[in-house]
Amino acid sequence: MPFKLLLSILLLLNFHLTSATSFVSQVQDSIAVQEGFPVIGKAKEELFSIYQKSGDLSAAERASIISERIQRIDANTFSKDSLQILKDQERLEVIYGSQILLNITNLDTIGSKKSKQELANFYAEVISANLDIAESKYIPKNVFLKIGFVALILLGLWLALKLIAFLNKRSIRFIESKKDKWLKSLTYNNYTFITPEQELNVILFILKILKWFLILLVVYIFFPLIFSVFEFTQGWSNYLFDLIFSSFGQIFTGIWHYFPNIIKITAIIIVMRYFVKAVKYIFAEIEDEKLQISGFHPDWAMPTFTIIRFLLYAFMFVLIFPLLPGSDSTIFKGVSVFLGVLLSLGSSSAIANMVAGLVITYMRPFKIGDRINIGNTTGNVIEKTLLVTRLKTIKNEEITIPNSAVLSGNTVNYSTFTKEKGEGLIINTTVTLGYDIPYKTVYAALIEAALRTNLIEKQPKPFVLQTSLDDFYVSYQLNAYTKHANKQALIYSDLHQNIQDCCNEMDIEILSPHYRAQRDGNMTTIPKDYLPKDYEAPSFNVKTRKSED
Repeated sequence: MPFKLLLSILLLLNFHLTSATSFVSQVQDSIAVQEGFPVIGKAKEELFSIYQKSGDLSAAERASIISERIQRIDANTFSKDSLQILKDQERLEVIYGSQILLNITNLDTIGSKKSKQELANFYAEVISANLDIAESKYIPKNVFLKIGFVALILLGLWLALKLIAFLNKRSIRFIESKKDKWLKSLTYNNYTFITPEQELNVILFILKILKWFLILLVVYIFFPLIFSVFEFTQGWSNYLFDLIFSSFGQIFTGIWHYFPNIIKITAIIIVMRYFVKAVKYIFAEIEDEKLQISGFHPDWAMPTFTIIRFLLYAFMFVLIFPLLPGSDSTIFKGVSVFLGVLLSLGSSSAIANMVAGLVITYMRPFKIGDRINIGNTTGNVIEKTLLVTRLKTIKNEEITIPNSAVLSGNTVNYSTFTKEKGEGLIINTTVTLGYDIPYKTVYAALIEAALRTNLIEKQPKPFVLQTSLDDFYVSYQLNAYTKHANKQALIYSDLHQNIQDCCNEMDIEILSPHYRAQRDGNMTTIPKDYLPKDYEAPSFNVKTRKSED
């Protein structure tokens, strides 16, 4: 019997200890809850906050359920007598009619410094006050006073619009009276970008935009003021104010948060700009041959600088891109990929020409002003770009050749050896003469013709080559040096004239291409001006002579 009694006492103590431990655990859990969840009443007004859970319901769920029950109460039929506080075992209940609005337990009093009864009374008073205010919003009071307020606001709107119109007219008159003094033509190198009349039209257009902006702004501000007079339209007023001010607030907040990135972008641009200027200065010194680098030609300077500048700006863009707003968005990335695909598909030939242009730059086959031949086209180089090369022919025709075509074909440069240290370009022409004429006489005549020709160098001396011994004639090739490769057509024309003159002076007949002469005392083919006055025709006969020039 004593053993059973002792066992019962131990079991009873264990039960109380377990209950105490559970209660302490609940208290600790309650204390751990620091965040409160608001209870929302009528007109979206925050009444009080719930900090503790109740049973299986969290504090947030309790606040949501209480808010929903309060908002379902009809404010038109609200009666304070129907709002009561009842005690149910260890908790108090705030009841409206037969509907339980909320329960108050011992956990709810933690941290509030109020008893359950005081807390229940507080909650009941707040709910009653909220429902009373909600009821009064549906009861029109001081209607005439509110109508008077509306009329006063409309009067203010009318005065504001009149003031805007008045200021706009005065501004226009003032600007027009000062236009001759303030407005001047914007010119550069005798070219007028904008006249005073055009400047005046731009200013008037800006004033017109400003006027309508102010009108819309004033109307937008006055309408919420009208809505705020009546309780049932105050929600519209708050919405209109929030619509514009929240938008501007978000804009300014976004700018403020983005301001450090703006500073970084500005710093990157400034540093890169001055770095590019420093690189340009170095390459300009190389181009002017003030700075010489072994194996690096001066005409490579500016093309190389263009490439380096492009790479530097590309690197700058890589640094700036992550700092741009929205750069990490999916839409931004999709647009970037789409543009990249379009460029890669549509610019294959352009890229080929650009690569060819770079290769041509470092191959140095020609320069601006050189006389060259590409394929069947001969002309002076007037422009070299990454994509095309432009030539001007002797007929003033401008021919554009893609750089890929230039790179894949042969290029003949007539101007390379006409520079200061070069011997000059050798121009040549072929004359066919018969075997009956001594070659020394032909040499003398051809060299004399070359020396008489303008723009042909005296040193090195012109020379003659016999290129072939054909059936009817000998082919003599006259070669002469010139430093004027761009005037070949004129030089050849003068040279051919002088060849005719010299041959005629030395009694040399140029028979070309086929010539038949019956020498039975007939006159020679040499013009009479070159024959002596006592000249007699030869008596020998020459039946046939064939020659091709």
